[in-house]
Amino acid sequence: MSKVLRKIRTAALIFVTLELAIIIALTLFYSFDWYNFRFFFNLDAIIATIIGWSVLNLAFVMISVGAMQRQRQRSDLKAAEIIGTDIQEAYNFGMIGLVVVDDKQIVLWTNELFEDRQIKLIDLDITAWSPKIKELSSVELPAKSVKIEVNKREYEVKYLKEAHLYIFRDITEYEGLYRYSKEQAPVVGIIILDNYSDYSVNIEENNDIVLNIRNTLFDYAKEYGVLLRRYRADAYFALCSYESFSKMKKDGFSVLDRVRKLTKDSEVSITLSMGFAHGFPDDILKLNEMANSAIDIAISRGGDQVVINQYGEELRFYGGLTQAQERRNKVKVRSLADGLIGLIKAAKNVIIMSHTDMDLDALGSALGVKAIVDSLGKPNKIIYTPKLVEKKTRMAVTMMFSREELEKMTVAPKDALSLNKADTLVIVTDVHRPSLTMFPKLLEEATKVVVIDHHRRAEEFIENPVYSYVEPSASSASELIAELVRYSSPNPRISIPSSFATIMLAGIFLDTNYYRAKTAGMRTFEASMFLKECGADNTLADTFLKDDFEEHNLITKIMANSKTPYYGITLSLADPNDIIDRATLAKVANMNIQIKGINATFVIGKTDTKEVRISARSDNTVNVQFLLEKLGGGGHFSSAACAFNNLTIEEAEKKLLETLDTYLPAARLENTESK
Repeated sequence: MSKVLRKIRTAALIFVTLELAIIIALTLFYSFDWYNFRFFFNLDAIIATIIGWSVLNLAFVMISVGAMQRQRQRSDLKAAEIIGTDIQEAYNFGMIGLVVVDDKQIVLWTNELFEDRQIKLIDLDITAWSPKIKELSSVELPAKSVKIEVNKREYEVKYLKEAHLYIFRDITEYEGLYRYSKEQAPVVGIIILDNYSDYSVNIEENNDIVLNIRNTLFDYAKEYGVLLRRYRADAYFALCSYESFSKMKKDGFSVLDRVRKLTKDSEVSITLSMGFAHGFPDDILKLNEMANSAIDIAISRGGDQVVINQYGEELRFYGGLTQAQERRNKVKVRSLADGLIGLIKAAKNVIIMSHTDMDLDALGSALGVKAIVDSLGKPNKIIYTPKLVEKKTRMAVTMMFSREELEKMTVAPKDALSLNKADTLVIVTDVHRPSLTMFPKLLEEATKVVVIDHHRRAEEFIENPVYSYVEPSASSASELIAELVRYSSPNPRISIPSSFATIMLAGIFLDTNYYRAKTAGMRTFEASMFLKECGADNTLADTFLKDDFEEHNLITKIMANSKTPYYGITLSLADPNDIIDRATLAKVANMNIQIKGINATFVIGKTDTKEVRISARSDNTVNVQFLLEKLGGGGHFSSAACAFNNLTIEEAEKKLLETLDTYLPAARLENTESK
């Protein structure tokens, strides 16, 4: 049709131009009477000329209209051949629209659906009418179908390129039903009062604080249409629709803040942990299993947070803005110790492993586990290679053990698989993320794995461990191992060699920054005292952590290159040309946080030619673990880190600042904001 119109326009332009030329020529000849023109061109001749021109114009118009009608008929015939005239009624019944276009995407024909719905498309460019339709005819990567909305109705559009045919399917009712089904899909949740058991001995059932917490929780559930049922003194089962759940997400689960405020000025520190599961339709049992997994993760990360477990998606976290409270007691630790000892006794041999860039706490906890296994008479090895060990840790190993002793108690990662048998027990300390372990392949082959860690649990976790002791309220993994040894039941008592105890004490020094960290509690000092009783040399442990002159200069250099992007927040950047040890970055962060007025500090430096790392510390008024989790890292409330591959220091700084722009207000505690 567009080609015919162009031809008609061209012919009309030529015809009109010719008429104008003749009129101008006749006017000139008549005005100047050239060649005695007036004698020949009298009034009768003028009238005859006008009549002739009128006839010619009429003929031209009739020919043009006829050409357009013939083209329209040919287009209709072509469309009829494509769709078949006998099934037009079926298309109307199924609310299917058909549009035929030419090579330029100009609409040639539409079926009756568009006429009935007063959608006029003839002679329009369909891609200009709805730009989203361009995706169907894209040269590079055409879409299979697109969804558009016209006059408050929704259509799915598909394009048959060979036939120049667009198919519109009315999906308004289907989309409405889908949205309704999604909004009404079940969401299962489990809510637990953190630390309730620690106070249950001292509080009565009608205690005002507990009653206020429960009333707040039930009021919140009523406000958002959640069915809440208490099935234990400190636990509730929740059931709601996805629509109600979405409103709670949009609200940011403010009930966490409400409960936290109720106990802010009280000796009773009760918070909420919540686990929700959705996305697995028609199977409440599966959702309940997913919700239990979510609540386990929330508690293992320190509580006071919400973990959302959507089927087929990554876990999402809300809250987690308070420091983990100590929930350990001697009875629980003894039970855990006896459980671990039972697993070791049942094993044929034991392989002990920690994380890459092994620090003194990782080595100390591994040696503590070795002491337990040695006392039970089971063969064991620690996975160790100098390439994956921090500088200070290598120095400590060199000082404390001879080459023969080291070879006797360690094994290289490449040789560890040969030690793994059907009855082998693998014990992982100071880490729970498989990708960060010294030899991840061993975990794939192992049948029995034990996890002992003090970091907040991340989404990535060692799959199906037979024993898991993840306690984020502990200062270090060495502290956890020291407690397991101290409160274990075997007779004779398990003993820790003085060399092992010294390195374990150094690990506690490192992770607590010499007991300055908030995680250093009474249990930390008791564990340190126990290690001293085992012969730990605190002077030697301190020597392991001392800096040499070059490192001291490097630390001073990095600290000098600091700035304050936000109030109370410092950012220190290492020279892009320097390769910095991870422990050095951590030490800069520890020194920065000792400066008065600094609430949180972030240190960025290259730890490898292709790796840039961020080490963060806070004075317990900013949750740095929450912030660095957004960048793929993790750690503790007041001590965290993350790493990037193939990024420059400037690019890592930009990512950090973007995260701080978005999440820093949420990461600050209320008492910080009020100052």
